[in-house]
Amino acid sequence: MTSAWTSGHVLQIAEQQFSKVPLITNEEARPIIPGLMLWDMWPIQTQEGKIAEIAGGSMWMVLSAADHGEPARRHFEARIRLLHHVQNEWRDLGQLLPDAVTPYEREWAGTALLKDDVVSLYFTAAGTSDTPGGYQQRLFEAHGNLRPDGQIVGWTATRESVSNRGQHYEFADQQQGEPGKIVAFRDPGYFYDPADGKEYLLFSASLGSATSDYNGAVGIAERTGQDSWKLLSPLAHADGVNNEMERAHIVVKDGLYYLFWVTQAGTFNPDGPVGPTGLYGMVADSLFGDYKPLNGTGLVLANPPEEPSQTYSWHVTSELLVSSFVDHWGLDGRNLSDNPELVATSFGGTPAPFLSIWLDGDRARLNTGLNRADVQGSVGRRRA
Repeated sequence: MTSAWTSGHVLQIAEQQFSKVPLITNEEARPIIPGLMLWDMWPIQTQEGKIAEIAGGSMWMVLSAADHGEPARRHFEARIRLLHHVQNEWRDLGQLLPDAVTPYEREWAGTALLKDDVVSLYFTAAGTSDTPGGYQQRLFEAHGNLRPDGQIVGWTATRESVSNRGQHYEFADQQQGEPGKIVAFRDPGYFYDPADGKEYLLFSASLGSATSDYNGAVGIAERTGQDSWKLLSPLAHADGVNNEMERAHIVVKDGLYYLFWVTQAGTFNPDGPVGPTGLYGMVADSLFGDYKPLNGTGLVLANPPEEPSQTYSWHVTSELLVSSFVDHWGLDGRNLSDNPELVATSFGGTPAPFLSIWLDGDRARLNTGLNRADVQGSVGRRRA
């Protein structure tokens, strides 16, 4: 069944004592690769969703683009980059996929699976090669061989995983648009269901036959063969509430299925209650629901009110480690629309400090039992 995230849930956020992301410091906002903007990151994970231990640490994929002093431009030049994280240090391994002729223009977010020394990348193929600058989105995949040093070689040609035929989801084929208001069919998130051993792809979508332009949804496809996936009806939707349920993924803990997504304050329906930019989630007893919002509202954590856009694009692993990137920070109460000169100078474009969350039934919050140094140092020492 398809579960709903409703305005009634969001309305209760005003009374919720939610977990707040710690303020970003100057040191934490320092770029790890000068001259490049980095955002939307994810680790190479095992089939069970744990961070894979590789070359003494962990491997992370991240969207990247040259820093032209125009942060919005990055979405139209994005390529996936490979990073090695070990002993709390980042090492740049360069562009992930080799240059090739493709039907798409650029690469947006996804997930990566390690199985039998093969890395499977599921990602968003954005735009089209013959009409640059559009917002078209398709779900693509490629597979490469992992070397002991963490490099990935022998990539297969990229190919479409599953195509949208309009049965459950809107077509994401816009040439013109505006970030935060476009149709979605992106962010494939691999998921292995321990209950039946089946494999799935979750993704961010726009609900077909919606009642509102604010019709974000979490889509799902089931693997039906070695090279085939079948689209299913959505797991959840926010029809009438929010336009985006981005980077959807599932973590299984204590037999419960935790469905997470991220969204921004600016993508809520302005005619209804508006929540903060944050990590949201629902929980169910099985993959196909019925899902109930965590904490009664769906909100798990958010940026502090004094810096409402400082971090974004949170991703949760099976170890309950949370990654994100530094977005527009250090605004000190100033508004970007009223201070356009801050758009470039306030953008971090670098990995944010890792966080850890605590889950218990339908409750979720930041894990305050670990300080930030403990969390950072644990990454790369985790074993599958």
